[in-house]
Amino acid sequence: MEWNVNNAFKTYKEMEPKAMMDMTLVPHSDPIDIGLASSDKASTAPPKRKKTMTSVYLKYFETAPDSKTRKCKFCGQSYSIATATGNLGRHLANRHPGYDKATDIVTSSSVPQTPPVVVKPSQSQSKSLQLDYDHLNWLVLKWLALSSLPPSTVDETWLGNSLKFLNPAVQLWPAKKYKAILHEVFRSMREDVKTSLEHIQSKVSVTLCFWSSYQNIFYMSVTGQWIDENWSSHRLLLDICRIPYPSGVSEIYSSLLKVLKIYAIDDRVLCCTHDNSQNAIHACHSLKEYLDGQKVLPFCYIPCAAQTLNEIIDEGLATIKPIISKVREFTQELNGSIELSDDFVQLTTAYQEGDWKLPIDASSRWSGNYQMVNILCKAGKSLDSVIRKTENGLENRMILTSAEKNAVTIVHNYLDLDSFHKTTQDMCTNKDLTVGLALLFMDNISEMITTCQKSCHNPDWLRTCAESMAQKARSYNTQVCNVFTYITAILDPRIKTEYIPETINLDSYIDEARTHFIRNYASSHFTSSMTSGYRPQDIDEGGGGNISFAEEIARRKRRGSMSNNVVDELTQYLSESIVPMQTDVLDWWKVNSGRYPRLSNMARDFLAVQATSAAPEEIFCGKGEEIDKQKYCMPQDSTQSVLCIRSWIEAGMKLKYKSDEIDYERLMEFASTVAGDNTAGGLDKNQRR
Repeated sequence: MEWNVNNAFKTYKEMEPKAMMDMTLVPHSDPIDIGLASSDKASTAPPKRKKTMTSVYLKYFETAPDSKTRKCKFCGQSYSIATATGNLGRHLANRHPGYDKATDIVTSSSVPQTPPVVVKPSQSQSKSLQLDYDHLNWLVLKWLALSSLPPSTVDETWLGNSLKFLNPAVQLWPAKKYKAILHEVFRSMREDVKTSLEHIQSKVSVTLCFWSSYQNIFYMSVTGQWIDENWSSHRLLLDICRIPYPSGVSEIYSSLLKVLKIYAIDDRVLCCTHDNSQNAIHACHSLKEYLDGQKVLPFCYIPCAAQTLNEIIDEGLATIKPIISKVREFTQELNGSIELSDDFVQLTTAYQEGDWKLPIDASSRWSGNYQMVNILCKAGKSLDSVIRKTENGLENRMILTSAEKNAVTIVHNYLDLDSFHKTTQDMCTNKDLTVGLALLFMDNISEMITTCQKSCHNPDWLRTCAESMAQKARSYNTQVCNVFTYITAILDPRIKTEYIPETINLDSYIDEARTHFIRNYASSHFTSSMTSGYRPQDIDEGGGGNISFAEEIARRKRRGSMSNNVVDELTQYLSESIVPMQTDVLDWWKVNSGRYPRLSNMARDFLAVQATSAAPEEIFCGKGEEIDKQKYCMPQDSTQSVLCIRSWIEAGMKLKYKSDEIDYERLMEFASTVAGDNTAGGLDKNQRR
């Protein structure tokens, strides 16, 4: 039997009314089951009602400017102007049950006033389940957000044509409409973020990241971290701010303070971890001056340990960066060619140069740089053999000289890059990367650099690199040398005072830590546990008011007892042995909070302080390149909404439109049912043929 495109299209059109997905948007005035978390019950679609007046049907259709077609105001399907009104009525009854109860007609070009509706079909409709095309648009909207794609993506001709190939009646919203809805979803979900922060009992710490987009617009992301009463750690993106020109200290400070005020945490923020840039440092200093002036709890700011370590490594690799670029070019060729890959694997086996997993990480991050050095040092013979064997000119530009190979070997051996690699790997995979643990890592790195500097066998250029690395390390140590970092470190039961670096282990800090405990935690805890009716101000220094001398003596006794208990609690904690490094820090405190009620309150606040401004894997690994690309390519009018929505969804929050929650699980379940029924119907029809 001859088969051609025309026959296929004809068959497709015959099947379309039953087999394809149709979609509808039904206003809330019709009490039918909707795809929202707030829905409790479902009701069947109202029975079809025979209409006698054509005007009743026509008001649900709009006539095209050329007066040749009419378009359904619910789903946008077009009919010839000559189509009988009875057919229009059947379209409304079959595809939009309940249309006659609608008070407002939503045109295809307007922003929907309600979320997508999932209609549970009656028994008479169960054999031809249908969906609203707006459901497809809501699925596309979530796809845009989770993929960090701009709304303009939907205007791509090939995307629209591909969907129309499946069903010519499919109509995507225009990009302008997606953008408007994303902005509304952002505003709705932000209210949920505000609500979640209102119920937090502990202090909040924030982290800052900065980048510039392809439009040369400077952005700052602000992320909040806290630990709840059940000792679960939370990390939530608060906002992405466009920093206005000239994008300096003043603009960063103003934008950051605005975010803190929007979420009403300006009086509860404990620490800010920045990305080590000078503007960020000075902006945090301005914020500290402001908060100190407001007489709120003390505030501190610290540099990012991962960014610092990355800068230290870059200084160490500076001399051999051109050589690394050569090896990277070869590795990219290797990853892209099956023939080269097979040759490389066979040769490394023959030369006993290790077992290499392809494709090899060739990113420009530290993980990729390490792999380039590793290939040259551990698979040098295989590398040379593959390059020389190729016939496409690789040898002329990629073959390495003996001097280049020797330089890479020296850097690898004397800077001990394997130890750097192990450190970064542990930072990327450790779920308990507290400030105390980060200080332990950074102290070890400093010792390695010092050893390299003191070696008399090293060439001058390597000692110069080591000195540059040491300067970065000293700068970090200077910035983290404060009592707040000290407190954060000793509250890690794996660290305590035993593994505190000498650079911040000052004798005065333990006394300052005790004073801070007593002043900011002991009083509130003592008061909350008292059975008497004294208010906090009644326990402060001085008698005050008309009280008896006996009562004043009693209060002094209570204050002294309270202070001694705090000292004893801290002393007992520090006197006990540290726990193994694999211990879950938050679980430890959850179990031991009964033994240390005051210290546990302090620990909940201070252990939320972040050692890094971004996840270490984003700084050290190729994953960071993908994230940077998404941020770099996002247009200004969608950056805040799309990136925030994505982060909030990934954090477990539900996508909301205005006050309604979009139940995507239910929507997808219904769509799968429709697809299954339509597939079964198509098979039955083919069997009958």
